Amino acid sequence: MSASNAGQRRQSVSVSPNVAIVPNSPTQLAAALATSPPAISSFSASYELRRTANPPYAGKALAPFPVRQEPAKLLLLENINATAVKMLKDAGYHVEEIKKALGEDELIQKLRDGGFTAVGIRSKTKITARVISEVPSLLVIGCFCIGTNQVDLLAAARAGISVFNSPFSNSRSVAELVISEVIALSRQLCDRAREMREGIWNKVSKGCWEVRGKTLGIVGYGHIGSQLSVLSEAMGMSVIYYDVVPIMPLGSARQVDSLDDLLAQADFLTLHVPELPETKNMIGGAEIAKMKDGAYLINNARGKVVDIPALIDGLKSGKLAGAAVDVFPAEPAANGPNFGDSLNDWSSELRSCPNLILTPHIGGSTEEAQSMIGAEVGGALIRYLNYGSTIGSVNFPEVSLRPILHDGTVRLCHVHLNQPGVLKVVNGILGEHNVEKQFSDSKGDIAYLLADIGGVDEAEIKEIYEAISSSRANIATRMLF
Repeated sequence: MSASNAGQRRQSVSVSPNVAIVPNSPTQLAAALATSPPAISSFSASYELRRTANPPYAGKALAPFPVRQEPAKLLLLENINATAVKMLKDAGYHVEEIKKALGEDELIQKLRDGGFTAVGIRSKTKITARVISEVPSLLVIGCFCIGTNQVDLLAAARAGISVFNSPFSNSRSVAELVISEVIALSRQLCDRAREMREGIWNKVSKGCWEVRGKTLGIVGYGHIGSQLSVLSEAMGMSVIYYDVVPIMPLGSARQVDSLDDLLAQADFLTLHVPELPETKNMIGGAEIAKMKDGAYLINNARGKVVDIPALIDGLKSGKLAGAAVDVFPAEPAANGPNFGDSLNDWSSELRSCPNLILTPHIGGSTEEAQSMIGAEVGGALIRYLNYGSTIGSVNFPEVSLRPILHDGTVRLCHVHLNQPGVLKVVNGILGEHNVEKQFSDSKGDIAYLLADIGGVDEAEIKEIYEAISSSRANIATRMLF
């Protein structure tokens, strides 16, 4: 991104919690609001106690300059877990919830008319470059899920909008779903259950197998794949995996050199990769032809990773003995009778296939996973809005400073173009002041700087803010105090 784009950048923005904080006042918010959500279960409580054992932000919550009397507004879509909702409300923010996803036009109107500072989504809402350009109040996006492919990350970064997600919190839930699908497919449980509901007694053993001694092939040996590896070995399965980088195996798992090697050996093939140009249709007709006769295919990754018509052919021809699919190229925006041919023209044919498990993108849909995701992303939003921390951001450099523990100190949060001379300009503006600590880092075209400045009054804060926010490389500037 060049300096010539500077004229197209959004204006600097700032937000405020539901408190009025003035320089040198003793007002403080409890640090627990940013780090300690309510317990939903004993498991989530234990997780939160471990996660917050050494809270990184034990200082006072900060308010922005210029001061806004009304609370910052956060829009949460797609039925975000109650853990996050309570955290954000307890932190003083105005939270509005919508249970479904919104289309582009509807989302733009809602965000713009409401003056929302932050938006929280799951996997269905798309935040495009157009949404970002037409909502100047937006400061941060929370993806309450693993993936972030539903957000234009580059456009968000260039607009000074940080994006956070929860890359690990639902790993166990997805791994357990795969285990259940492996067993259900090997025993044809879904077909037998459907037949019983239809009044048909069909006690058969042909084509039904134990999973002990079978080979599980994992594509993508990350947090989900590695947990799945351990669980599978505990059931007596042999585990092989393919990944684009060398990864140390857990247990007795073994990495193979190529996807073709994996396809030729696996009795069960399970996919755990992100949606990227190189993973689109990575399993198609040619790959299915290379699999063992009677193998099983499981996709709980991304909907475009598998060529569905090729999967239908593999099932109906008998090449594949069964499959489980939790994600689809196009998915309904809301619950209801919406999974038909108008959404994907092959839906009816897919539903007619034998020994096929179809689920509505529920891999991470457990109470434990959603509670932990809510706590992780909700906490990240609060830490960014209250303290300027970008730890865990997927499109910003990760920058953080120690908490401010006393009054009379202001924190500069400066998103800027990654260009030579920017720090010289910033330090020239700050040169007459006491900079207590400063940290800057860059990621691609974007850089982010935090600086704590001590002993400044309101007039000096205004002077610094106006000078930094009007500098040539500025993207977005906040002053927190």
